[in-house]
Amino acid sequence: MDSVLDDTDEALVLRYQRGDLAAFELLVDRHRATVHRFLVRFLQDRARAEDLVQECWLRFIDAAPRWRRQARFRTWLFAVARNLATDEARRMAHRRTTPLNDPAGFTAEPVAPGRSPEEAVFDLALQPVLRAAIAGLPAEQREVFLLREYEGVPFAEIAEITGAPVPTVKSRMRYALEALRAHLVDLGLAVEGAARAEGVEP
Repeated sequence: MDSVLDDTDEALVLRYQRGDLAAFELLVDRHRATVHRFLVRFLQDRARAEDLVQECWLRFIDAAPRWRRQARFRTWLFAVARNLATDEARRMAHRRTTPLNDPAGFTAEPVAPGRSPEEAVFDLALQPVLRAAIAGLPAEQREVFLLREYEGVPFAEIAEITGAPVPTVKSRMRYALEALRAHLVDLGLAVEGAARAEGVEP
């Protein structure tokens, strides 16, 4: 019998349907950090993001008996996280959110390898500025930007997650990049250096 470690996500779901708890634990190990990272960046609130991560897995447990392999498990999980985040963002719009400079709400991004000391300082100084700019994007642009630039999700999969056509997803990404660059230009920052710091092609 093949090791659980060799299974695809979808095969693990099928094993969990048959009562294999180790398969469920591996799914959580594989995807919890990624979903948590997306939710933290989308909501700017680490505590609420942690709550919603738990809600994502509770929803999976509820849905697992009815699971049919119609889409990739990761796509389904991100769609659940995205819907929860969107609903929560609407509620948070009427409440005070975690300050962007609050170390309890954010952890600094690791500096990219190979950066000079001067570039590393620029990277760290730029992070709060970019977080603020990303937070100011419309939700539909912000989710596409985060999924694409931070999680490396292909446009076709983002389209499945968001329920928008691929051309629309690409347009939202373009608008997000244009808005971020315009924001950095307004602040007098070097656009190309900022783009490299966050993995955005200039």
